[in-house]
Amino acid sequence: MVSVRDVSKTFTSRKKKVKALEKVSFEAKPGEIFGLLGPNGAGKTTALRIVSTLLKPDEGEVKVNGFSTLKQPQEVRKTIGFLTSDMRLSGNLSAKDLIFFFADLSRVPRDVTQKRMKELADYLDMNDFLERSVDKLSTGMKQKAAIAVSLIHDPDVIVFDEPTNGLDIITSKTVTDFLRDFRERGKTVIISTHVMSVAEKLCDRVAIILEGRIVENDKLKDMYARYSTDNLEDVFFTVAEKEGVLEDA
Repeated sequence: MVSVRDVSKTFTSRKKKVKALEKVSFEAKPGEIFGLLGPNGAGKTTALRIVSTLLKPDEGEVKVNGFSTLKQPQEVRKTIGFLTSDMRLSGNLSAKDLIFFFADLSRVPRDVTQKRMKELADYLDMNDFLERSVDKLSTGMKQKAAIAVSLIHDPDVIVFDEPTNGLDIITSKTVTDFLRDFRERGKTVIISTHVMSVAEKLCDRVAIILEGRIVENDKLKDMYARYSTDNLEDVFFTVAEKEGVLEDA
């Protein structure tokens, strides 16, 4: 389980301060897909990077399977798999060698890595390009390789930032099916997205984040009932209008 409590984060440059997150709280539980839904710049990626120990919060607390991201970051990293749209795979290593490299960093035994890589390659349809240099892979192939790299240590918590961004329809379906399968296996899955259809298709629970603040957080079915709709886009724009975000756009 992932627990985020009253997390705030401000970025400071020479010219100004930007409050990326303000008192953000949410929980993601095993056996569900939790979605952070919001426009670009709303704070989604910042929140997920804090959960994944890549950033430290200014205030608040994050626990992943009971481990504090501030006090026990190494334990958190053992239990989490993080994939971001900023993850750019490149170089002369083959996809297979790259997966082995990251497995070694996570101290996964070689025989276990071999078994898991075969499972991932079969599931993600990677066998045709495992031996190919990463530089020569298509965008979809690189995304599949990045997923394998993120999951080779078999994490209990999966955090994907914009998991279908830039992918063709076939690869997108592979990724969404993969995330659903992880949910069925009792994993904790967190995704961020700005695409309503992705959130509707995948998520059991959604938190809407606007200008660094969580303004709605509930199970999708309960959210629909409260707003008298079966359309997430209607909910989003109703909330955004109420918060005055549309007026600022």
